[in-house]
Amino acid sequence: MNYSGTRIARSSPPACNGRGASPERKGVQENGAGSDKSLPIITVDIADIPGGGQLHLLQCGTEFSIQFGDDELMGSRDHESEKALARLTQERLAQRDGDILIGGLGMGFTLGAALDAWSQSATITVAELVPKIISWANGPLMHLFGTNLTDPRVRIQLADVFDVITHEKDRFDAILLDVDNGPDGFIRKSNDRLYSTDGLEMAYAALKPGGLLSIWSAYSDDAFAERLEQAGFCLDEILLPAFSGSAERWHNIWFAAKAGACQSVPALQA
Repeated sequence: MNYSGTRIARSSPPACNGRGASPERKGVQENGAGSDKSLPIITVDIADIPGGGQLHLLQCGTEFSIQFGDDELMGSRDHESEKALARLTQERLAQRDGDILIGGLGMGFTLGAALDAWSQSATITVAELVPKIISWANGPLMHLFGTNLTDPRVRIQLADVFDVITHEKDRFDAILLDVDNGPDGFIRKSNDRLYSTDGLEMAYAALKPGGLLSIWSAYSDDAFAERLEQAGFCLDEILLPAFSGSAERWHNIWFAAKAGACQSVPALQA
């Protein structure tokens, strides 16, 4: 399956407006086609991205969405593939302890699934670049996180995950990347370095022998899969429904092992 260049929404669009409101209009926004035009779309906050650009936190009723331009990066309604990123990584490793790195906090769904999957002796570091993403987790999105941010296993690090990776060697049992919408640097062109051959080789070095690099993407990318193999990884790729009930849109997870043969991975049940 080749990436054609058409961006795929991360999750199902908010019920209020069908696609996601343009964040250009601040405050209450008009609804487009949707299931309930009585609910306004509210811009809760705007976050500056280091290096340029902005993220908009939108609310429609009980649903939240983080958008970049006209594209929804993540939503609170559907998040099974983000949770599967952690769950299936742990299943492949077949161990419940270890040192885990998550790139990107988002709305916390991957972190929550990681806490469920790994034992109380695990250490889970989350590297998040955008300060307001962390603020939202302690504010308007607190209900999505519950007590996860205060779990003693969790360390939230305000940093570019690329910088965290480049300063470590043979440390992590697993690195889970949910950075940008995939490996093409959509939000920040500097994310390209993370997904370059050099960046992937640094991730390889940061993993313990037998460690696993797991990467979430809104689309498939054959050229990126080749780069993973060129960096020395044993590669497996699975497709998951983009959102509940989806029969046509798919999200990808690459599982790249530092050593050993690739194993089959149970597919997520839609």
